[in-house]
Amino acid sequence: MKNKISLSLIMALLGMLLMGFQFNIQHKYSKEKFTSQISTDNLLALSWQNAFCQTHQRKRECRNVKPSHYSASHFTLHGLWPQPRSKQNCRGKRKVFLDKELYHELVEVMPAAKSGLQNHEWKKHGTCYGKDQKGYFKDAIYLTKKINNSEVRQLFSKNIGKTITKEQLMRAFDKAFGKGAGRKVKMMCSKGLITELQINLKGKIDDGVSISSLLKGARKANGGCKRGKVDEVGF
Repeated sequence: MKNKISLSLIMALLGMLLMGFQFNIQHKYSKEKFTSQISTDNLLALSWQNAFCQTHQRKRECRNVKPSHYSASHFTLHGLWPQPRSKQNCRGKRKVFLDKELYHELVEVMPAAKSGLQNHEWKKHGTCYGKDQKGYFKDAIYLTKKINNSEVRQLFSKNIGKTITKEQLMRAFDKAFGKGAGRKVKMMCSKGLITELQINLKGKIDDGVSISSLLKGARKANGGCKRGKVDEVGF
């Protein structure tokens, strides 16, 4: 009887070890797969910095901001996130090292880089993007500037201090990037203030690719807020 119990216990332990071994192999494979292939399903998260700073007043990027500053009237880069959401924290160099020119370009569109946001974004999302650090941040900067050079940014800059609706935002996206583009965008709010746009993109991102083409095949965005105030500089 004891021999039977011991044999059953050994078999159960062996089974558990085998399952753990298989999980580790699958987990390792998935991480390697994510880092070796360029992501073609992504979400671009753009912040409205004035609203962000309302609840993060001590952040370096929120101190002494003036109406003439870039972040006062432009979208700022939060991150470029490979999808699905589970695609995070892949293998690769964790600390971000960019040349001076690219770093200064990044700080303009991502003021939070002064507080080290680029390290978090690279570690959590960039390592799964399929490009090196330079390629990842260049693509994110390129996309941010394209949105900022469109009717979408104009809608926000012309309505600072006022409330806009999701319908207005969708119309601005449709005008800038083609019919149906607005359905691929989620507007996020906090305490009545618009804090972020989350934009679904589908396709390979390279310098010169059109936002219209990336939005065309992207998934429809669900949820978010229906209206919100475009916050102005100051607390």
